[in-house]
Amino acid sequence: MATAYSLSTGNAKGSLEQVSINDSRRIFNFGERVSELAPQQSPFFVYLSKVAKASTDDPVFKFLEQRHQWQRRNFILKTAIASSIAKGSDTASLKVVCGYDKYGVESASGKSAAPQYFVVGQVIRLAGKAMRIKSVDSVGDGESATYAAGTAATFSEITCTCLEASGAIAADKLGQIVGSAWAEGSLDPDGWKDELYSREGYCQIFKTAIQLFSGTALATRYRGRPDEYRRVWSEKLMEHKMDIEHAMLYGVGASDEAASAGPVRYSWGIVPYTEQYGNVFSYTYANSDYDAFIDTMESFFAPESGNSGDKLVLASRKVLAWLNKLGSNSFLSNTVGADQYRMDVQNIKGAFGHMVTRVNTLFGNLHFVAEPLFRNQDEDMAVAIDLANVKYRPLSGNGVSRDTHVITNVQNNNVDGRKDMILTEAGLEISLPETHAVMKWS
Repeated sequence: MATAYSLSTGNAKGSLEQVSINDSRRIFNFGERVSELAPQQSPFFVYLSKVAKASTDDPVFKFLEQRHQWQRRNFILKTAIASSIAKGSDTASLKVVCGYDKYGVESASGKSAAPQYFVVGQVIRLAGKAMRIKSVDSVGDGESATYAAGTAATFSEITCTCLEASGAIAADKLGQIVGSAWAEGSLDPDGWKDELYSREGYCQIFKTAIQLFSGTALATRYRGRPDEYRRVWSEKLMEHKMDIEHAMLYGVGASDEAASAGPVRYSWGIVPYTEQYGNVFSYTYANSDYDAFIDTMESFFAPESGNSGDKLVLASRKVLAWLNKLGSNSFLSNTVGADQYRMDVQNIKGAFGHMVTRVNTLFGNLHFVAEPLFRNQDEDMAVAIDLANVKYRPLSGNGVSRDTHVITNVQNNNVDGRKDMILTEAGLEISLPETHAVMKWS
């Protein structure tokens, strides 16, 4: 049976510069430094470690998403106003819907969710005409109803006083709330609130073992690198880091509660999570798709979606080559050749050792960085990540850190040899998936 080497995993005594991996049964915390190993090989892990790291004290961590609906209180009229309305007259009951639910999540069935934000006294603008809400029906609380024959949906029902004369208004016209207006000495209004959306993430346990070296092998001087154990030790640390990079890119979140040794948890990766819950944009390498690229950026950077205005874009080398080519079918040529005011493309030195191609669009900035793991079947892919809405979550609680650390001498006491192990327990938190996008070229 292996010796119990420590009760405080992940907490090293003294600085790393003052200790040796040959210290018997030591635990070395590499959580703050492992990302610095060859940063070009694992750019996503580097950026997560440097700018988006926040520990969690639960391996199944909950987090909340807030989408501020006051930024987009727009709606669609689903019942036509058949005849003209005089100034000061009231409308009949109007059924209105919107494209997102009370959490601000886009409605799966299209423009068929009940707006939660109508209250008496608000001023709306509908088909270019101003109206003041006089009453709000209880259907606005989210009760199921039908606004057209055979079409099940939820809606809010409002009655308005017209502030100006209006002609007939057809169904499916767009409107929005433009403020509120109250009389002097009037009572307090009703209120409304948006809801927080709850999501769940998992910490995945990563383990990398350095194979058992016999005492004879440890004492043998080898050609090339005399200390074979130190050579393998450094390679395994790189292997462990790349395992995390792969998982943060490609993992699918799950918890296998049926495992005999305890639950096995899997962290979500940014690519499958974004493909399932976020945006997927498709382009071609041809000239014609330059305009399509600009069109998608217009909606992708919409501020009401919670965007920060800057995206880290991990891209394959093939996509980066297309960005920087000057030929007739290249992105750079299409950018500055036809209209120099449409976009600015620059190659700059990144803060963490990467070369960055910065694409400054009218709507926001894209920072392209080469991702070596996007190759073979993913050579035509990039993923745009809003770093304000992702976090690297290592497990840490009760004075115990499960961030990346090395545990030396995990072999049994009666073994004539040595074995070390590298361990990390961490997961990826991805919030507001609509602020991320998978981009695919063909």
